[in-house]
Amino acid sequence: MSKRDYYEVLGVSKSADKVELKKAYRKMAIKYHPDKNPDNKEAEEKFKEAAEAYEVLSNDDKRARYDQFGHAGMSGAAGGGGGFGGGGFNMEDIFSNFGDIFGGHFGGGFSGGGFGGGGRRQRVNKGSNLRVRVKLTLSEIAKGVEKKIKVNKKVACDACNGSGAKDEHSHSTCTTCNGAGQVTRVQQTILGQVQTASVCPTCGGDGKVITAKCTKCHGEGLMSSQEVISINIPAGVEEGMQLSVSGKGNAARRGGVNGDLLVLIEEEKHPELIRDGNNLLYNLFISVPESILGVAVEIPTIDGKVKVRIDSGTQSGKILRLKGKGLPDVNRYGTGDLLVKINVWIPKKVSKEEQKIIEKLKNSSSFKPNPSHEEKGFFQRMKDYF
Repeated sequence: MSKRDYYEVLGVSKSADKVELKKAYRKMAIKYHPDKNPDNKEAEEKFKEAAEAYEVLSNDDKRARYDQFGHAGMSGAAGGGGGFGGGGFNMEDIFSNFGDIFGGHFGGGFSGGGFGGGGRRQRVNKGSNLRVRVKLTLSEIAKGVEKKIKVNKKVACDACNGSGAKDEHSHSTCTTCNGAGQVTRVQQTILGQVQTASVCPTCGGDGKVITAKCTKCHGEGLMSSQEVISINIPAGVEEGMQLSVSGKGNAARRGGVNGDLLVLIEEEKHPELIRDGNNLLYNLFISVPESILGVAVEIPTIDGKVKVRIDSGTQSGKILRLKGKGLPDVNRYGTGDLLVKINVWIPKKVSKEEQKIIEKLKNSSSFKPNPSHEEKGFFQRMKDYF
């Protein structure tokens, strides 16, 4: 099922500023919050959908990518399936990242990871993201490609399964937060009592403390390792576009959710073709006699060379359009064209014999410049391409 437009989800225009976005998201999230809609699967999905839309549109970089590429420009385009900006949101991520949006609603907010008045949830740790750069040729961009890369990352310790403890009995309940993972403070203000919740400074939100550390990871729960990761890159991506593979980043300290692998796209320059959005540009040079008499030439494309006939009398600067020989749109809205600009090569030096021939032709009426009105207009329209 295709995703709805993020602006439509929040009910805002594409020109909405951050204040409008925040107000719209708060309204939607309160309306569909689980505490107000218990056991309502549809409300839960709308709650997640609104969070995903707000997470993308409230981030300047992600919003710019979304405006340009749509949903394909978000993390789902990498085949990761999940994480922020790519679908697959979970409640812990939403409460952890957007709790301050709700203020005093639902028993004091979500800042500690709780559902509100109905009880607290222990905070879920998330590992840090990894970032890699992947270089692609125009051929790979045209067809899409699977890339396998080796990354150095943090993984859960195999001796303690990431807990950081020597064994299952090497834990005790944190006495500061009594196992809740967060501490609540009540302050008296001129507006009355204000209740705030924050991560417990003693246990770091775990709700328990280690009494005997794992001897292999020394209580960190993490070890250094390498992993070969397959990345499915869709056709039509562009230089600077960032994709995400969910869960392939660093493991979280002492258990939790893995971070993501962020993939920055780089394009290798083609020796002959120039990219212009989904179109490809090529400069073709022909001689004066060839432009006068016409010639058959080979033009490079992504799929190999094609033969094209240049008509007699072709003027320098004319653009030939090879339909569908460009790059596919990343949102699958079609394929660009290959635009071939004709350049008539004028020699800087000629022999004495050639000079005599040219002198004879110089005064011929056929060699007097006389561009038609249609040709003038065509060149004016196409000049921006080159």
